[in-house]
Amino acid sequence: MRDDHTAVGPTAPREPRGPRFDRRHLLTGTLLGAASVPFAAAAAQAAPRRAAAPASAGRPARPVVPGADRAHADGWSALRGDRVGVITNPTGVLRSLRNVVDEMHESGAVDLVGVFGPEHGFRGTAQAGGSEGTFVDERTGLTVYDAYGAGVTTMTEMFRAAEVETVVFDIQDVGARFYTYIWTMWTAMQAAVATGSRFVVLDRPNPVGGTARGPMMTAGFTSGVGAKEIVQAHGMTVGELARFFDGEFLPDVAGARLDRLDVVEVAGWRRDVTFAGTGLDFVMPSPNMPTPDTALAYPGTCMFEGTNLSEGRGTTRPFELIGAPYVDHRWAAALTDAGLPGVLFREAYFNPTFSKHAGTVCGGVQVTVDDPARFDPVRTGVAMLVAAASLYPEFAWREDAWDPERPFWIDKLTGSPRLRQQIDAGATTDDVVGAWHDELADFDRRRQQYLIYRGPRA
Repeated sequence: MRDDHTAVGPTAPREPRGPRFDRRHLLTGTLLGAASVPFAAAAAQAAPRRAAAPASAGRPARPVVPGADRAHADGWSALRGDRVGVITNPTGVLRSLRNVVDEMHESGAVDLVGVFGPEHGFRGTAQAGGSEGTFVDERTGLTVYDAYGAGVTTMTEMFRAAEVETVVFDIQDVGARFYTYIWTMWTAMQAAVATGSRFVVLDRPNPVGGTARGPMMTAGFTSGVGAKEIVQAHGMTVGELARFFDGEFLPDVAGARLDRLDVVEVAGWRRDVTFAGTGLDFVMPSPNMPTPDTALAYPGTCMFEGTNLSEGRGTTRPFELIGAPYVDHRWAAALTDAGLPGVLFREAYFNPTFSKHAGTVCGGVQVTVDDPARFDPVRTGVAMLVAAASLYPEFAWREDAWDPERPFWIDKLTGSPRLRQQIDAGATTDDVVGAWHDELADFDRRRQQYLIYRGPRA
């Protein structure tokens, strides 16, 4: 995932807010006055029937119902009366797999005035680092604005051109700081402050669970793959992130918080539940995120975008197959001997059809998560980097020719030069992971007041 939003500076930690924070509109057991029991029944009727697995199997005791389905079951009452613009992509679907924009448009219940497409586009036709541009959607007749790479000024102009009064965000995130959809949301939130628009998040589960992991972004290394100071695997849903952005960053960056932020919550999700436990169908959030297994590995293995190893783009298992022409069987053996919890490493050989090493056979590993409850993707990614750098003199960090002042892509992915410098100096996995202990603990403390969903890992 790539983007180029305007970088912004650091923000000091904040204490919990007073009455203004208490007025944040959280659509939980009720949806703008709808009674909770009838609403839950309506949502259950709207969703396809699925067998409920016991909580002991790593699944919630009741069905997981995304915010979009809850809003749809209530006849989109949460959006009536305003001119609505929707930021979404192919993951913005109901449990029936109907696209939310198509459903809103055909229902006639929502006054849709525009759609805003992120990286890969509204209909999902573009590859990494691309978008669909601005066009008129043939199915709905709506203008789809190109929001990928748009700065705050451009996004504000688009909202004003469409005369948007309510901005709706409905995209399935995958829980990693460098996945660009959350930064499209951040830009849109700033534009919503500028236009006085209400902001509504139709929330979805975090597919890798609710635990925060990894290093903090630092101000000097912000970019479109990390525009603000959050950790590498933030452990929040997009609804929780919106609350965090609103409380922690918007006052300093935009001069005010959102006039109104509503989160239509996911019903039935716990923080210890990964996507496989939700009972939901997985829609690819981007072309190189084909399965929930990919999402589990991604917060760690995406760091290989910052090296001269292939991260598996151009294969059927991106971010699970990692390797290079110079890698041999020793890497898989070393990683297996490391005994990392919750993960297995298979010696693998692959020939990417595009991206790094296209058309060349690469040796490497396939990463298989066999116990998500014990698996730490960021620590695993670090262990893989440490072993590769130790074993192979050919190992190198990928340079960013477009940014000579910050030439190493890994620094943008991890938030600072620290990880690169430690590995170059021969640091162990424990050394690298231990370096971010305090900043991770501070971030975890700060985010607690914004969390919506609870469970064993709140």
